[in-house]
Amino acid sequence: MSDNSKVTLGKTLRDARIAKGFTLDDLQQATKIQKRYLIAIEDQNFDELPGDFYVRAFIKQYADMVDLDGAELLKQFDSTLPSTQTQEYVDKVNESNPETRSQQRKVDDRYVQLRRTIPVIGIVIVVLVVLVGIWVAAAHNGHSGTKDNVDSSSVSVSGSSTKTSSSQSSSSKSSSKKKAAKTATFKKLSSTTSGSTWELKNASSKPKVSLSATSSAWMSVTISGATTWQGTLSTSTSHSLTIPSSATSVTFKFGNAPATKVKIDGKSFNFNSSTSTSSASSSSTTTSSQVQTVTLELK
Repeated sequence: MSDNSKVTLGKTLRDARIAKGFTLDDLQQATKIQKRYLIAIEDQNFDELPGDFYVRAFIKQYADMVDLDGAELLKQFDSTLPSTQTQEYVDKVNESNPETRSQQRKVDDRYVQLRRTIPVIGIVIVVLVVLVGIWVAAAHNGHSGTKDNVDSSSVSVSGSSTKTSSSQSSSSKSSSKKKAAKTATFKKLSSTTSGSTWELKNASSKPKVSLSATSSAWMSVTISGATTWQGTLSTSTSHSLTIPSSATSVTFKFGNAPATKVKIDGKSFNFNSSTSTSSASSSSTTTSSQVQTVTLELK
């Protein structure tokens, strides 16, 4: 495209931002994209962004926050943007691909299941060998001893088998009760106009987090101080991640909190219940209910 077309991309985003009443500082707070990168996008200085992958990702986040169709805008100005076929872009896409992570989790789950099954099979084989040995010994004694000795051996074998079965049944019931009693619970510790702090109890050792949205919503996830994911979701997309067992806290930053839904271990986390009562004013670009920082402390 010509230089005029390049200017049109930056001008399109800038005009949409101004029309929404957003300043660059407002956009930086909502998207968590540094102000200097937002300026570089508006000025078409893509070389100032940290990498080819971030050019398209940042432009799409920018567009979505000012109510433009990010995907359509990228398609329209595709020839003016860096190539998406670089190794950096492919690696980034693979890292954030839910299907790839899902397949890896399935392989891990099968491996864990196999490791749990092998000891059980071994125990069953040992028990069978012992029972067969006792049966052979009892049969041998039956030929050389008296009928009373044979009956005594049979009673002993039966009693041993009954105790083993009873012990396994009791252990299975105890394990089932422990699993059934472990349900994630959320407790609010504090709240402000810009967010809240919660306590998570009784979650699994590696809690599963599911993020979705009812409309375009930017969000990021920080685990124990390190940002692990950020992006923009819509009604047709979602994102899942696993919190490591070593994590002590998780911080969510939402650019459109009322449209954001969070589930942990399958249970809805209603973080909006105490901070979604404020309404937006005509001169404000964000509200206390739209942009929120929610911290979850793991216990």
